[in-house]
Amino acid sequence: MDIRHLTYFIAVAQHRSFTVASRHLNVTQPTLSKMVRLLEEELGATLLDRSGKTIRLTDAGETIFRSAQQVTKAMEDMTAQLDDLIELKSGTIRIGIPPMIGGRFFPSVIEQFNTRYPNVQLRLVEQGGRRNELDIDSGELDIGIVLLPVEGEGRFHLHPLLEEKLMLLVHHGHPLANRTNVTLAELKDEPFVLFREDFTLRHLVVEHSRAEGFEPRVVFESSQWDFMTEMVAAKLGVTLLPESVCRSLDPSRFSAIALHKPRLVWQLAMIWSKERYLSYAARTWIRFVQEELGKPPVIEAPPGIPAPHDR
Repeated sequence: MDIRHLTYFIAVAQHRSFTVASRHLNVTQPTLSKMVRLLEEELGATLLDRSGKTIRLTDAGETIFRSAQQVTKAMEDMTAQLDDLIELKSGTIRIGIPPMIGGRFFPSVIEQFNTRYPNVQLRLVEQGGRRNELDIDSGELDIGIVLLPVEGEGRFHLHPLLEEKLMLLVHHGHPLANRTNVTLAELKDEPFVLFREDFTLRHLVVEHSRAEGFEPRVVFESSQWDFMTEMVAAKLGVTLLPESVCRSLDPSRFSAIALHKPRLVWQLAMIWSKERYLSYAARTWIRFVQEELGKPPVIEAPPGIPAPHDR
């Protein structure tokens, strides 16, 4: 059986259209139709109901569709493992990085990795940690940088990277600007500028606010921390950001104030799927990041999570 026949059949089954599937596969519609017919003849069963305006799977088609997906995934895994044998002469690593993290913590690591492994392409996707979790699940990403805690952490291998406390950021003329510390409960009447809902930091702030007895009033949300700080400078709200970000800002425009009740911690980790094959290139990246960021941090990974040694 030609694996292409299964690939073409899967595309038709997914798109429910020969026209759409042929565009997706970049083949002509007659070629695609012929391939599916050959598969049906080889199996001795009709897989597609072509009588209506929309293609439908027959009972046999449903069965073959499920099996074909398993076969093609096994082939992809086998090919990926064979690619390991070329010893990083090529390869692509897809990494999801939240915006606040990408520009502050990883440029030097990425530069050093590219110098050591020039033939490995790093494909960086800038998005929130929650989105990274979903894209690792779906196979769109190999590795994600996320803020702890991770939803459904049993699905992922996890390696903690670093930890910082969160601080309150206000404009320089704010009534709280001269305070050395503040409680979260004192912010119940403040307008908040927060990350979008696909960012774990947003959920961290909201959940702890609720634990203190109030729902934060979010007046602006963004995926970009620099936009958020400008909203704070414009006296439109307050926000909570990692200490390193707060300390990097102009003290003539901002005041960074310690939170002492509760103490909120920004814990950064690298995650990858327990269910999907991880290429040698991706495992090399994991080890490289661990080495470049020094000794393991004080936060602990969940029990049972192995180090990413070669399998």
